[in-house]
Amino acid sequence: MRARFLRSIRLLAECYQAFERTSGRHVREMGLTPAQFDIVVTLGDTPGMTFKELGEQTLITKGTLTGVLDRMEARGLITRKADCDDARRSHVALTRKGTVLFEDVFPKHLQHLQRAFGRLSDSELKHLRASLSQLQDAFEKEHAR
Repeated sequence: MRARFLRSIRLLAECYQAFERTSGRHVREMGLTPAQFDIVVTLGDTPGMTFKELGEQTLITKGTLTGVLDRMEARGLITRKADCDDARRSHVALTRKGTVLFEDVFPKHLQHLQRAFGRLSDSELKHLRASLSQLQDAFEKEHAR
């Protein structure tokens, strides 16, 4: 007997893949990798954050994060400094160049994604958020077991 949720798993995966194709292509057209874009957007409009906080707030694994930050630092987009209170912690922030990039690419990308999300009504978006939150909660509870 097939589990009743198999079609949902497939749709979720296909939706994520479609989103990644649409979003990733646009991000690359703006000269960034998806991981770099994630960091720029996460750090944008903040005074920066620790490496640990950045890892928790992005979709990038810790092992990948260091290399992405190295390349972004070489491009002059971010700075890394030892934390004032604990030298073992590193503080990451956008440079002026990184801030200018954030102010350019973030609104453009939101506008790009609006074309797809704009096909849904406000009530459909609200229902989607509720359903996705329920699913995330179910997985988080299962993970905590």
